[in-house]
Amino acid sequence: MENKYNILIVDDEPQIRKILRITLESNSYKVMEAENGKDGIAFTAANKPNLIILDLGLPDQDGLSVLKNIREWSNIPVIILSVRNSEEDIVSCLDQGADDYLTKPFNTSELLARIRASLRRSAQVNEENVYSDGSLSIDLVSRTVKKETFEVKLTATEYDLLLLFVKNVGKVLTHRYILKEIWGPAYIEQSQYPRVFVGNLRKKIEDDPANPKYILTESGVGYRFVSIK
Repeated sequence: MENKYNILIVDDEPQIRKILRITLESNSYKVMEAENGKDGIAFTAANKPNLIILDLGLPDQDGLSVLKNIREWSNIPVIILSVRNSEEDIVSCLDQGADDYLTKPFNTSELLARIRASLRRSAQVNEENVYSDGSLSIDLVSRTVKKETFEVKLTATEYDLLLLFVKNVGKVLTHRYILKEIWGPAYIEQSQYPRVFVGNLRKKIEDDPANPKYILTESGVGYRFVSIK
């Protein structure tokens, strides 16, 4: 049965587009294709896909410029799929608003999992409701956090950090993005802040802080909050 999600592939390699189309359509996604950045931006504006798979090495412009253009007017989830695998490229794309980054050659099962996570995240958290995930629950109105039936005492900063993660379930958040959102632009060089506060948060919400199941470390990049539902 065909599902409701439309995915736009922006990649200039016909073979990659063919592999992606076969993979996605066999998992009931609707697929659109663009072979350059200009068409990718135009297709996004005209068709409003639910998710974009974007290559960086496009013939007419760099994929990062396509991402920046789209982020000026849309929050559609974007997964970068590229041969570039440097930490600098990955962090740059995530800082510019990419939801995830996967390098070529890629594992189709992992790509599908990343797609599902990005689509879940794009549904957003309704701030009038309670976020519930496994043993963790967060009342977004009263700003109270519970593990099982016990209230977890968080500092204001710890709560704001947890809320940032919850609003971006499945998305990699870079150190710089976290610093800017929680502490402000003046603190983007204070790289120890996220490490310290994430460590404290793990001690309070994780069953085993040394082997976290919610807040995962993306080495050299940042953190990813994972739903265990």
